[in-house]
Amino acid sequence: MKELSMKDYCDPRPFMTKLSSALVLGAWLTAAAVGQTSMALSPLQFAVPLAGAEVVKRMVERNLERASALRAFEATRTYRLEYRGFPGNREAEMVTSVVYQAPESKKFTVVSQNGSKLIIDRVFRKLLEGEQEAMKAENRIRTALNTDNYNFELTGCESSGPDSNYVFQVEPKSPSKFVYRGKIWVDARDFAVSRMQVEPAKSPSFWTKRSQIEHTYAKVDAFWLPKYNRSVSTIRLGGQAVLTIDYTQYKIRDPLAGASAGEVTQLNPASR
Repeated sequence: MKELSMKDYCDPRPFMTKLSSALVLGAWLTAAAVGQTSMALSPLQFAVPLAGAEVVKRMVERNLERASALRAFEATRTYRLEYRGFPGNREAEMVTSVVYQAPESKKFTVVSQNGSKLIIDRVFRKLLEGEQEAMKAENRIRTALNTDNYNFELTGCESSGPDSNYVFQVEPKSPSKFVYRGKIWVDARDFAVSRMQVEPAKSPSFWTKRSQIEHTYAKVDAFWLPKYNRSVSTIRLGGQAVLTIDYTQYKIRDPLAGASAGEVTQLNPASR
């Protein structure tokens, strides 16, 4: 085994590469949401809530039905990372455009970038590569939110204004760094995940002590698409990395009920 010198310990490049592994789950959550679409349903009556098993069944069935509905979209992503700790404080921002084409194609174009080149090269670009990897069919099968991969426990029902959700605790059946445990909110009308508070089921890196992820989705026309991601990773050496991703300026191509072939519709994410 190679003996590490002081230069090796102080070199931040391999450390930043490891840090990207701690943040990659957010990219996998984004890729997993590609097929989440909604259909018009009657208003929810929580006076007679569904059993947890029935909610999960409908969620899985709807996601399977909708997987082919979202044929293509364009969007803008803004990645921001602030790192405080060993071997020094750093921050950066990168804006990208993304073009998705069903079933597995995503093309990213960097619009602007500023701040730490180390973060841009060793973290942001790794996140984009990780999301493209997550798009592959075999990876989507292994990480899909269904009863093959997860155990679900209904813990309650929540209503806020027009929004009603079933709340579940989820636990993966086979822990890995690409699946998660924690709480999910399932929209009671569309049976699509609207929010998550989770952590990786398995630590993605020795350097990472803990990662906490908040992920929200917005209803864009007939589709539920990523709106905001915030990942906080605590590093064993005492540092902390806060990654945020804003998803804006969606343009849906060929929506299930809307534009004709080739037409692009400009949509704004709903506030929810």
